[in-house]
Amino acid sequence: MQLLVVEDDPRTASVLTRGLEEEGYGVDVVDDGPEAVAMAIAHAYAAIVLDVTLPGLDGLQVAQRIRAERCWSPILMLTGRASVPDRVAGLDAGADDYLSKPFSFAELAARLRALVRRSRFEQPGPLVVGDLRLDPATRTAWRGAAELQLSPKEFALLELFLRNPGVVLTRSRILGTVWDHAETGSSNVVDQYIAYLRRKVDRPFARNDIETLRGVGYRLRNPAADGEGHTNGERRVPDRSTARRAGRRAATTGQLHPLHIDRTDT
Repeated sequence: MQLLVVEDDPRTASVLTRGLEEEGYGVDVVDDGPEAVAMAIAHAYAAIVLDVTLPGLDGLQVAQRIRAERCWSPILMLTGRASVPDRVAGLDAGADDYLSKPFSFAELAARLRALVRRSRFEQPGPLVVGDLRLDPATRTAWRGAAELQLSPKEFALLELFLRNPGVVLTRSRILGTVWDHAETGSSNVVDQYIAYLRRKVDRPFARNDIETLRGVGYRLRNPAADGEGHTNGERRVPDRSTARRAGRRAATTGQLHPLHIDRTDT
């Protein structure tokens, strides 16, 4: 099983190589960003250990470029930067896990084993509801043929809606999913970002798919559940299991508890 180690510090690279070889891995080592991109694209590595601080391209740029090239090897990012924004930036760039320096080699090896177990080089599929499409891997989103220019929070919010089409999302659930616990947030910031998202996803296309259920929360209207069908050839986001589908459809279409729907911004 072959790994790629991307580390520009010779001592750290040597320690990692020796330890990983003792764990039974084959190891390729590169010490700059452009070579890391070339190697990752050319070889189907079981995992990539990627330092953030590199010459040529930094680790964030390397991760972004190899994901853009449809390379799905899991990435364990190493960095001396341990703040929440730094971790978020690494994960958003395409890393699957994040380990701060100094680290225990035993922990690094355990994290690699977990990444390899979870990954079989499967490309994460796009999330599609109606003509809305979002690709978590490349962090791009479209309404029909138009690419949407979204901020990181708007992207995370749209992803949450697309993973839960037709499901009512409370403000507290949205806040707990999209905003980090270390960040200051309130239900007002949720309402604000819903308004931002509508201005980019709905209004330019004369649509009202993000619905407000007063006193409850928000939901993304599901055209499939409404009988409008699916307008493109992409895979739809599946609903819940068959055993729960009927009950959930009743709940989300208002058959159990009629709710006033206000499609205007709050």
